Amino acid sequence: MAEKVDKLVVLWTSGDRSVAEHMVFMYTLNSKLHSWWDEVTLLIWGASTSLIAVDEELQEQLPLMKEAGVNLLACKRCADILGVSSKLEDLGIEVKYMGQPFTEILKGDYKLITI
Repeated sequence: MAEKVDKLVVLWTSGDRSVAEHMVFMYTLNSKLHSWWDEVTLLIWGASTSLIAVDEELQEQLPLMKEAGVNLLACKRCADILGVSSKLEDLGIEVKYMGQPFTEILKGDYKLITI
């Protein structure tokens, strides 16, 4: 019998910096540091795409997340529309079309937080 893997995806769509700093980044990072979840993914979509592309203080937290094992993903369509795909990639974020992968997340064995 295979061991159950607890998987969390945090879908971050808010362009509000306070939401990013005081909920999204805090919970996502601590989820890995304290082993609350086996797999943690931060999915950047919508207005959050613009925010992370320009906010240097938030950007400084990305390497900490990656080092802790958080998967960093961004919606390519959003990033392309906003002209920030290469910036996000430079920050170490995997930028890809998310329609099909997100559908698999919804249909799969994941817990999803949408903010």
